[in-house]
Order: sequence, then C-alpha cells, then structure tokens
Amino acid sequence: MISQKLETAINEQINKELFSEYYYLSMASYFNSVGLDGFENFFLVQAEEERFHAMKMYRFVNERGGRVILSQIDTPKTEFASSLEVFQLAYEHEQFVTKLINDLMDLAIPENDHAAKSFLNWFVDEQVEEEDSMESIVSKLKLIDGQGNGLLMLNKELAARTFTPATE
Repeated sequence: MISQKLETAINEQINKELFSEYYYLSMASYFNSVGLDGFENFFLVQAEEERFHAMKMYRFVNERGGRVILSQIDTPKTEFASSLEVFQLAYEHEQFVTKLINDLMDLAIPENDHAAKSFLNWFVDEQVEEEDSMESIVSKLKLIDGQGNGLLMLNKELAARTFTPATE
C-alpha cells in the first residue's frame, strides 16, 4: 500500500510528465513550422517518452492500491527564437524534472517505502540520460552556431531517432 503522501506526490509528477509531453509537442510543432523535420522528429519521440514515463507512474500508483487523480496541464511556450533556444529550454526542463524525481526519492526514503525507492531508481537513471541527450545537442548547436550545413546534418541525425519503450 502506498502512503497518501507519496501517492499525492506521484500524482503531481504524473501531471508534470504529461506537461513535459505537451511541452515537447509544442517544440516539435515549432520545428515543423520552420522546416526542420529531423528536429521535429526528435521532439515527437521525446513527447512519446514523457507519456511513457507518465503511464509508468500511473500503473505504479494503481498497483500499490492508490488512485491517480489528474489535474489541469499548463499551456506550454509556443514561440521560440532559434533551435538553440529550444534545446536550451529542453535541457533546463530536464534539469527541473531531475530535481522533481530526486524530491520524490527524498520522500520515499524516510517513508521506508522500498518498492517506491526501487521504482524511482529507474527514473533517477533515466534523468541522467535525458539531461545528457539535451546537453549534447545544445553543445552541437553552439559549435555550428545553429546554422548552415551543420544544422542540416544535425537535422538528418535527429530524423533517425525512434521511440523504443524501455524494458522494466
């Protein structure tokens, strides 16, 4: 049985994960509007990942005897100045999500909820990958100054990304 405190916190995180999906869809839409289909693909895949994360949490709460309560999703930013700005914002967002996951773990530890700690470890590890991915692309965009052939090569690279659900 999950504690009410942890159930409430994970419900809030489910909402944040769904917001992340929405945020990344907005970023994908921006890239579609400027003709960078590879960048669009990157964020469409990222949005799928965020939905996967939310549903993973959804199932966990239900499996532990809790109840998922959904709340309103905020409107994401829709206008961006450049590819670099989008990825910088995505990197900052992933850093924010890392803090939220760490806060959940900090809640599970004193509650001595071993199942929650085990479950959350997957997300702790996942956030290392998420931050690294965004930071790597930010670095590449800075190197190419977000322009020219370098931008087109990166667009081609990002077009190859696919969503592969993680095994649990």
